[in-house]
Amino acid sequence: MTITFLSRNLEFPHPGQAGPDGLLAVGGDLTPERLIAAYSRGIFPWYGPGSPILWWSPDPRLVLFPGSLHIPRSLRRVLNSGKFTITADQAFEKVIEYCAGIKRAGGHGTWLVPEMISAYIRLHHMGIAHSVEAWHRGQLAGGIYGLALGSIFFGESMFYRVPDASKTALVYLCRIMQNKGYLLMDCQQTTRHMLRFGAQEVSRAFFLEELGKGKNQTRDRTEKWDFSCNPSGFFIPENGRVGA
Repeated sequence: MTITFLSRNLEFPHPGQAGPDGLLAVGGDLTPERLIAAYSRGIFPWYGPGSPILWWSPDPRLVLFPGSLHIPRSLRRVLNSGKFTITADQAFEKVIEYCAGIKRAGGHGTWLVPEMISAYIRLHHMGIAHSVEAWHRGQLAGGIYGLALGSIFFGESMFYRVPDASKTALVYLCRIMQNKGYLLMDCQQTTRHMLRFGAQEVSRAFFLEELGKGKNQTRDRTEKWDFSCNPSGFFIPENGRVGA
């Protein structure tokens, strides 16, 4: 395995050159141009404080097809109760700030270093990064954020301060994706949490093929998402799937 050290140009090695753990390249920067170049090739940054920028393309890759989202019975009751008010792109900076503060198992809670937060906020101002927020009693209770390139959504992180808030935001993100014609959400790495919601592992080759289908579509590249509702009486059918 040979790790590529990036220069000032935006060229990345082919994802197939990544090591067994998915590490592909080191260095570079977090300019919008480089981040767009990376994500459009199925590559994402992930590193901690004091580390150089590390670029990854794991195999297998976890993805969620929005129409395959599984909603547990207990969450259906929450959705149907109208407990949370849902918005999109109304509190992106707060969402990413709370995501950065999460303490994760294995000591990986600090991967959202300040320069990465600033980079995603720049992409949000460009209309490329988006958030879905769940509010409870007027306070931000949970949310999820990621990047939209063409018809692919790259999920980055989620948080909750009130139980079921991030799960509710995920359900509505999938509903937005269906309404806008997105092919899939990239979940990057496999977690039991996302597997429970219907995400599935696919090969890197399959992921890159789907990415190729969707990345050249320009929907949502420069627009703010506009979505706001109080899901009172939001009926979830017995099969636990969310329709468009």
